[in-house]
Amino acid sequence: MTEQPHVDEFTGVQTTGHEWDGIRELDNPLPRWWQWILWATVVWSVGYWFVYPAWPLISSHTKGFIGYSSRGELRDDVAAAKARQAGHLAKLAKASLEQIRTDPELLEFALAGGRSAYNVNCSQCHGSGAQGFAGYPNLNDDEWLWGGRLEDIHQTIMHGVRNEDSEDARVFAMPAFLKDEILDANQVEEVATYVLHLSKQQGDSAASARGKALFLEHCVACHGDRGQGNAEFGAPSLNNDIWLYGGEKAEIVATIANSRGGVMPAWGRILDAVTIKKLAIYVHSLGGGS
Repeated sequence: MTEQPHVDEFTGVQTTGHEWDGIRELDNPLPRWWQWILWATVVWSVGYWFVYPAWPLISSHTKGFIGYSSRGELRDDVAAAKARQAGHLAKLAKASLEQIRTDPELLEFALAGGRSAYNVNCSQCHGSGAQGFAGYPNLNDDEWLWGGRLEDIHQTIMHGVRNEDSEDARVFAMPAFLKDEILDANQVEEVATYVLHLSKQQGDSAASARGKALFLEHCVACHGDRGQGNAEFGAPSLNNDIWLYGGEKAEIVATIANSRGGVMPAWGRILDAVTIKKLAIYVHSLGGGS
């Protein structure tokens, strides 16, 4: 004997035989509209296989009746974008940095391209907002190690800093006063105390006075007698609160004792000349360019 199917007493509809916590599922047929949609999607999928690229082959794939390719579409879009930009790119190539800066149309184009190039090539070190990190300068302020004029920024981007890729790279390096045995540990502490004084931070006055004499003997040639810095040597200002490696005494002592020196690529060997111009214009526009 077989078990009789269960019929719901309220609707008179046979159930599927499934039960969850006393709840039974009615065995209602699917709506006709739903079935038509299902079969329409089946037919559509079969047609899609023939019209568009779909099936993988040994070394390629089926091309489809219309020969569509998303890569080809992207290639065409890029080619069209380059064609639209060609006129402006030619003008940028011929124009000087100052001419670009003073031409509203070229400036807008250069800023847009520079922002894109910055995000791809520079944000990893200087930050997405150009805010910088320890050892990587903030590009938004008006403190420039190698000068903040358009030409200075262009030179720095083009040839980089302390790299072996360009003969024109910025190469000045600070001595390691303790490691090179120019000063002893106590003298390094005293110079650091005087540097704190230059930046209007508190420190031992007697040690600061001794540090000043040492500063005038060993540091003034690069950093200036007031700690104002010198962009010719990449020597930072010491009389403000902008610090590349930190302005606490321990960090200043470490810098004086062992020196610091970041390396930046010579982007002129990586990027084309027009992109370098766009980057220089964009970085100069961030707020601190002089």
